Amino acid sequence: MHRYLRVAEYLENEVGFEKWSRCHFPGLRNNITTTNIVESLNIMLVNARDLSYIALFDVIQEKMSKWWNNRRIVAMTITAPLTPSRESEFWPCFVQSNGRHTSQLNPVTYHVKGGEHEGVVDIFNKTCTCKEFDIDKLPCVHAIVAAHHAHVSVYSLVSPYYTKEYYVLAYNETIYLVGSQSQWDVPDEVAVRVVLPREVKDKKRGRPKTSRFPLAGEFKKQKNRCGKCGAYEHYKKKCNSQTSSTEGNPPTDMPV
Repeated sequence: MHRYLRVAEYLENEVGFEKWSRCHFPGLRNNITTTNIVESLNIMLVNARDLSYIALFDVIQEKMSKWWNNRRIVAMTITAPLTPSRESEFWPCFVQSNGRHTSQLNPVTYHVKGGEHEGVVDIFNKTCTCKEFDIDKLPCVHAIVAAHHAHVSVYSLVSPYYTKEYYVLAYNETIYLVGSQSQWDVPDEVAVRVVLPREVKDKKRGRPKTSRFPLAGEFKKQKNRCGKCGAYEHYKKKCNSQTSSTEGNPPTDMPV
């Protein structure tokens, strides 16, 4: 960051730590993918990274347009109130709610008994002492029992972000291709700007690195290689091959 003081000042003072730092984010940080999304995009662009910037952006835009359209088609065919992934996660809770009973503590609070754990549910604030309802924003087993006793629709307790309507709205817009550069409508204040190429330092020796640097705690799993036949996935003691990996090779102490 010390090399880019203007960027550091912008992120710290104008944007704020809570907008880009996970440890400062004030909301719920459970069930949020971060690194996996980046890795998926890296794999998608592994063949396009050697292209120029404009060609790379065209590849990204074309891929995003395809993803958006496919997800829009899937969203329009949903008949259940929730998205498919949340619907499949929701129904097992209905099965587990059988055989449990509840007692009403006040107009909005219920004490659910039975099963391995008990729970106190507040259907107005959408909370439960088991904390599953609080974090996942999806009614837990206790909340389902309490909602049934209170004659409240279980789906009304689900976060709206899990509903079909929000899923459709998420992919409602269309991503259009930029088209030919001759058809661009460039404002005058942008057209007069002169953008200089970045300063290129002395190129390092050797082949440029294309793979990313592993994060802290990551390691590559080494495949087991047989010392007898040279094949993978088994050891020398369990090798059934009658040949050796050194057969046919000249001795190391003799010139080739």
